[in-house]
Amino acid sequence: MGVNSNRIEHIWNSEAPPPAENLETAISVTISAHAMQMPPPSEAHKVCMPPARTTAQKLRHRLSEIFFPDDPLHRFKDQTRFRKLVLGLQFFFPIFQWAPHYGLDMLKSDVVSGLTIASLAIPQGISYAKLANLPPIVGLYSSFVPPLIYSVLGSSHHLAVGPVSIASLVMGTMLSETVSYTEEPILYLKLAFTATFFAGLFQASLGFLRLGFIIDFLSKATLVGFMAGAAVIVSLQQLKGLLGIVHFTTKMQLVPVLSSVFHQKNEWSWQTIVMGVSFLVLLLTTRQISMRKPKLFWISAAAPLASVILSTILVVCLKSQLPGIKTIGHLPKGLNPPSSNMLYFHGTHLALAIKTGLVTGILSLTEGIAVGRTFASLKNYQVDGNKEMMAIGLMNMAGSCSSCYVTTGSFSRSAVNYNAGAKTVVSNIIMASAVLVTLLFLMPLFHYTPNLILAAIIITAVIGLIDYEAAYNLWKVDKLDFLACLCSFLGVLFISVPLGLAIAVGVSVFKILLHVTRPNTAVLGNIPGTQIYQNVGRYREAVRVPFFLVIAVEAPMYFANSTYLQERIIRWIREEEEWLASNNRSNIKCVILDMTAVTAIDTSGIDTISELRKILDKRSLKLVLANPVGSVMEKLHQSNVLESFGLEGLYLTVGEAITDISSSWKAHP
Repeated sequence: MGVNSNRIEHIWNSEAPPPAENLETAISVTISAHAMQMPPPSEAHKVCMPPARTTAQKLRHRLSEIFFPDDPLHRFKDQTRFRKLVLGLQFFFPIFQWAPHYGLDMLKSDVVSGLTIASLAIPQGISYAKLANLPPIVGLYSSFVPPLIYSVLGSSHHLAVGPVSIASLVMGTMLSETVSYTEEPILYLKLAFTATFFAGLFQASLGFLRLGFIIDFLSKATLVGFMAGAAVIVSLQQLKGLLGIVHFTTKMQLVPVLSSVFHQKNEWSWQTIVMGVSFLVLLLTTRQISMRKPKLFWISAAAPLASVILSTILVVCLKSQLPGIKTIGHLPKGLNPPSSNMLYFHGTHLALAIKTGLVTGILSLTEGIAVGRTFASLKNYQVDGNKEMMAIGLMNMAGSCSSCYVTTGSFSRSAVNYNAGAKTVVSNIIMASAVLVTLLFLMPLFHYTPNLILAAIIITAVIGLIDYEAAYNLWKVDKLDFLACLCSFLGVLFISVPLGLAIAVGVSVFKILLHVTRPNTAVLGNIPGTQIYQNVGRYREAVRVPFFLVIAVEAPMYFANSTYLQERIIRWIREEEEWLASNNRSNIKCVILDMTAVTAIDTSGIDTISELRKILDKRSLKLVLANPVGSVMEKLHQSNVLESFGLEGLYLTVGEAITDISSSWKAHP
């Protein structure tokens, strides 16, 4: 890095350095010239130690900051026992918070929105179950029980709960790699329910233990690439239904899927292609209309169910002319059968169920919380992330015992729910009631529903996951984030869905490690006429102070970066001395380390400071520390490092350090 040439000119207007006998006078006059450009300095303040605390108090404070940053118990302070009981019920069961204020006007809005999202949830539920290689009826089961549980435990007013495409895709991919859903359907179903149980257990545990920050490792950049790649793969997989192919690959990579499409051209059905493409165009058109005119949201919301009804009628009426079109077939009537006896807690495939549950649990949790917070911000209310984790987790655990697979908040259904005017989670209850009526009385009507319409519905739903604008914005703002996005996208397309996600998380973690191990450092200069010191590379008006080198460290000093920081600081000093020598200027006499941004330090960081002081002492340079924060100051004091710095080794600000040290040089030339 080059050395900035903005510096206060030496009073000697010549290329040659001042004679030795005049050096002390030069220092005094130069410092005085610099002082004329600054406001009158105030008295140097003492750097204070933080208030004394025991180890137990420090640990308690640290743990509370990690696990309870929102201080969830503050509302219980100074309350009566009865009031605390009411607040406790409202805390664990948000339904008690809004139910007392629920009115008829709110019910009307929730009924409309509930019926609207039901028209979308029923065909999507059937379609997503097929995507997970599960019986279609399981998708409807999963749209009945989980929404009822979430309506009691959830804190989001607009989250519409049910199966989602990404979790369905991942579950189907991971389980199918080991167990065939056609050859061992019962075992496959057991593993799906077991994976759902472990997904819920993991989600609820994160919320109960307040470990939600773990899901933050799935950054926005990672999810943008992952969802785009998954959307492409899901869409290509639906070519099986749109083209009428019978023998299709079970793999989820780009090359095998395209290869299977073109190798099975003899199975293509022109009737299926014509009808499938027609309905796909219809669904995409309605989606575009609703996107351009949000008030017409009901068009895209009603389109999937209308397409199911219309396509079923066409198949029934033209059954003799359309023999090549495959249909869903028989779907059993009735409520969700219990499935607790099908949970698979022993055997050779238990590890597969746990792994699938963890991956789908993280993905569905991330999507659900992100969707809930998005719509909460639009209506200016708060969604408690930890309560959402517990709600979604308990919902999935209960669902695994009632023939449901992984569910969460769907963005498409939640958007429809929001636009339809939903006021509370009663809209989920209305939706579940509509699904209940379907399960009890309407299942025979789906017998002749063609598979092609399910494929068209899935493509229409997942195509919205491809966010071109977000990817372009990542490229403009942060190239490393874009790299994580690209790795996730290509990993899903060409390797596998789980490994693509793992690669993206790895890139994100590498980015974190890069920032931790290679933190920013900068040379600071004075803004003329002020006591402000800023990066000379950023502020052209900032000028270096003669005989001083001010270096800012903009990160905690840990074992992971202590060696780098020592080497980088020595390099700054070397570059400064080389510039001064090449321009026949006087050398620096004092190095000030601005520690304002050093929020923490460990023993390796302390050793680095001690070693730097020894190195600079041998070179007749003074090392000064400016503005260490409380925790850093405390550790420096306890390590006895400060004793070696003396009275002029520690200052509250850079300005006070320069003023005080300059005064001492003038007083003792």
